[in-house]
Amino acid sequence: MTPASFVEESASHRTESVALAHLSIELGHLYMEDYQRGEAHLRDHFRQVAPWVATARQVLATALPDRTPRVSTCFLVDDYFTQFGSPAEIIPQLVAAAAESGLEIDYLMRESACAVADGVDLARLVEARIVDDPPPQTTGVRPPAKESGWLCNGERTPSQEVMAALERPASWRPPRQNAAVNHSIFMDVELWRDEPDGRLWSCPYLAAVWQLVRLGVLRDGGRRVAVPQPAPAVLPSAWSGLPAVVQLRPQAAAFSAYRTFSVLAPRFAIIEVAVRTILSQVTPDRIVAEAVVQRARGEEVTLPPELVDRIEYAFLGAGWR
Repeated sequence: MTPASFVEESASHRTESVALAHLSIELGHLYMEDYQRGEAHLRDHFRQVAPWVATARQVLATALPDRTPRVSTCFLVDDYFTQFGSPAEIIPQLVAAAAESGLEIDYLMRESACAVADGVDLARLVEARIVDDPPPQTTGVRPPAKESGWLCNGERTPSQEVMAALERPASWRPPRQNAAVNHSIFMDVELWRDEPDGRLWSCPYLAAVWQLVRLGVLRDGGRRVAVPQPAPAVLPSAWSGLPAVVQLRPQAAAFSAYRTFSVLAPRFAIIEVAVRTILSQVTPDRIVAEAVVQRARGEEVTLPPELVDRIEYAFLGAGWR
């Protein structure tokens, strides 16, 4: 692993930097039922993913002529909402199925680690960096996302109680998107809900954390988080026995990258729209964000200023056979 270096703001504040690849490619995301369909289904999944990975590599190589692109691959295992199989069973199946299509999985992260990784509450770190985007002429009736657990990109339809309080006719009024272009596309995203056993983070919220970790912009008091660890010689029987991020290939490029590319099934399209809505209202640490931009500039890499513009996708349809 690459040792941490430091970006200093002052003698009392030091921020660790992370190694960065040019591109982090996510080789899909699967649910428990996908694994239950067997190894043939896994092989078919990676068979569909492989051409898009090759295309992403080619696009990057064209964009960075006369240089060797640094590309790493990753896979997210859902152990947060469901518990299935074991690392000792599932990881070899994933690696073998990917290899049949010429793919290598460099890193594997547990989805539960998007909530808490190595004792660090990543979900709370991101929550602290949410800056609500209130609609024009907001009344303050709606509580902020940090209180309600809901985040939106505009103004909801007023409730009947609010309409009555304003002494207006109780007629329906549509929601409105902030910065809409011609027509509104309104999103209201559930970030979490509090249950008797504690807070349950939503899938889009954890996926937003996943993207921030891959982009290398998340820190805990200046310290790196979810630092990849080598795969244990003997894979454990429980997912909780794995590090937050497991490095499966010692020679892999860095886990985090300037940009990310995810190859996903269409069922994840709505989730990723929610992810982008969340990330559009997350402000990363200024020192970290500026350092990443400066490093990119030093490598003559064009980096969009907004985090969401560093994230790209390919959504796969049903296979042709």
